[in-house]
Amino acid sequence: MKKKHILFLLIFFVGTSIWNICSGKEVPKPEQLQIISALTGELFNKQHYRQHPIDPEISRDFYHEFFRLIDPNRLFFTAEDMKKFEPMQLSLGSKLQQGDVSFAFQVYNRFMERFEEYVRFVEEELKKECDFTTDEVFQPDRSKLPWAENDEALHQLWRTKLKSDQLYFRLNLRAMKNAGPEQDAGAEEKRKIRELWSRKSPQEKILQRLRDLRNIYRQRDELEIVGIYLNALALAYGPHSGYQTPKVDKDFEINMSLSLIGIGATLTSDDGYIRVVSVVPGGPAARDGRLQPEDRIIAVTQDGSEPVDVIDMSVDNAVKLIRGEAGTKVTLTVLPGKKGRNAVPENITLTREKVLLKESEAQGRVEEITVDGKTVKTGIISLPGFYLDFSGMYQGGDNYKSCSRDVKKILEDFNRQGVETLVMDLRGNGGGSLLEAVNLSGLFIQSGPVVQIQQANRSVSVESDRDNSVIWKKPMVVLTNKMSASASEIFAAAMQDYRRAVIVGDSRTFGKGTVLNIIQLEKMLGFINRKFPAGSVRLETALFFRVNGGTVQQLGVESDIVLPSMTEPLEIGEMFSNHHLPWTSIDPLSYRYCDPELPAKIQSLKKRSETRITADQEYSQLISRMKRLQQHIAEKTISLNEEKRWKEYQEDRDAFEDDGEDPPGKPAAGNDPVVREAARIAADLTVL
Repeated sequence: MKKKHILFLLIFFVGTSIWNICSGKEVPKPEQLQIISALTGELFNKQHYRQHPIDPEISRDFYHEFFRLIDPNRLFFTAEDMKKFEPMQLSLGSKLQQGDVSFAFQVYNRFMERFEEYVRFVEEELKKECDFTTDEVFQPDRSKLPWAENDEALHQLWRTKLKSDQLYFRLNLRAMKNAGPEQDAGAEEKRKIRELWSRKSPQEKILQRLRDLRNIYRQRDELEIVGIYLNALALAYGPHSGYQTPKVDKDFEINMSLSLIGIGATLTSDDGYIRVVSVVPGGPAARDGRLQPEDRIIAVTQDGSEPVDVIDMSVDNAVKLIRGEAGTKVTLTVLPGKKGRNAVPENITLTREKVLLKESEAQGRVEEITVDGKTVKTGIISLPGFYLDFSGMYQGGDNYKSCSRDVKKILEDFNRQGVETLVMDLRGNGGGSLLEAVNLSGLFIQSGPVVQIQQANRSVSVESDRDNSVIWKKPMVVLTNKMSASASEIFAAAMQDYRRAVIVGDSRTFGKGTVLNIIQLEKMLGFINRKFPAGSVRLETALFFRVNGGTVQQLGVESDIVLPSMTEPLEIGEMFSNHHLPWTSIDPLSYRYCDPELPAKIQSLKKRSETRITADQEYSQLISRMKRLQQHIAEKTISLNEEKRWKEYQEDRDAFEDDGEDPPGKPAAGNDPVVREAARIAADLTVL
């Protein structure tokens, strides 16, 4: 390490440790921060699949990602602030490789100044009467808008945001008071939540949120700030890359060992909101059915306690509020994604539990589908994830859990029952074991390659099915949506490339074709005779490729037949992530088609499906909801006129009720128009 860099960091940290003196945290040594930063930079420079040096191009992306993490909604910095920072953007990478992270603290200190200014502004504004009868608007997602030009423009932005925040609380209370007769199921729960929300005024809630955020921001130590900075570098390489501080690593280990209980949902931070990415099969949220991907959580209420506002809160801190002991209740206040930017908050009360493994396993059922006057026995298998009990498998027992083993048993039962065709439902299946994707594919093909894996050094390995036995030889359909990812995409791609199955569902799957590797930095410190907590780096080190040579990365697996669904209009998928690895291809492998005539059959299947969908009343309602969702997505601004917003909420609520929206909970098998049409396509395939 160069002495001048260490000396610089020593001098710098003397002036930036005030928050840690107040919080009593142990301050990381400057030299340790220097080593962590330089080591992290070197790992991305050499081991990431992108194989891109930390040059001015990466530095520029690094710069922008850092500001996205610090001020994602462009609420605190002005264009004047940014002009002072811009001259440094192309040199951040080279400075980081030398261990110089001073830019992180320059930006964070300015952010804290702006945040304190914002708190003072809000305190003064809340003393004034707010007029909710004007026709002002606010754009909640400002991530792609220009920075406020100057302080005057910034204060105007703060004023409209504050008005919007107050309106959310007002509308939420209004919606709760108009929630229906007190005799409704769950009326007592609704009454308790309404009472809790009524204890404090919107103004008091907003001030409490700011106090909570101020404490969080002030208590960040130097390594946490550097952690945000290193995460920005990681995101410049890919959306799944990241850096975790030792504290985050430790929290993860504690959470895993204690099996902390939650609601079963994957969350992320999005423009200041906590957004639902996916709902875990078998968890409380999945069984309840109301919480959906793209919903935004704005508050969390513990049973008997007052609501805690989580707008602008980090995902980690929000998760701590949502988790708790098994059997306890938590209420999430959400803005439903399907109702767009004009959504009025709704409350969802869930009981925390462990995810029930039985609910997460493959489930099979048989339905009789009539096409062209012929009744076809159709098997439907729902597979929530590619699960595998690795420890049980390595111990050599026969009873370990495996999705391919479970599906095999279901298929064998279908064969005994004389089932004629099959639907594999992979909607919402986020992936899991690569080995299981290969093994599952082997149940449907005689033998052959399933997936290619290209490492960062561009060497390629092939994972193949080596078992000549075929468990299911009859026609099949694979049902996917935009949340089918990773191992789901490997399986669907193999079935499509082998012309073994018809892929139906959303226009494409998620598009995650990367392999992740987690490197513990402490293990690498031994090479320089050092030992201290250093955290871990997660980076994309390989890419999955189909047997036809194309990757599933970015574009996913395209459906042969597209079915209308509520996930189709949503911006879900790898292609919407910054700096994702692009689609590419390598040499195809040699393999044999299972049904060379399948593409010709697909055209006939598509026409039959379109005719049915046009005449299907439930699908008409679904398409109507899709169009309304598309309209909501297109609306970038929300009205700050209370009566106008309330009218829009009522119209939306009435429209969904008129359409016969499914009640809370997962739709029954026979009431799901998407899986029903997939079954009809499978039956058509048998008749053809």
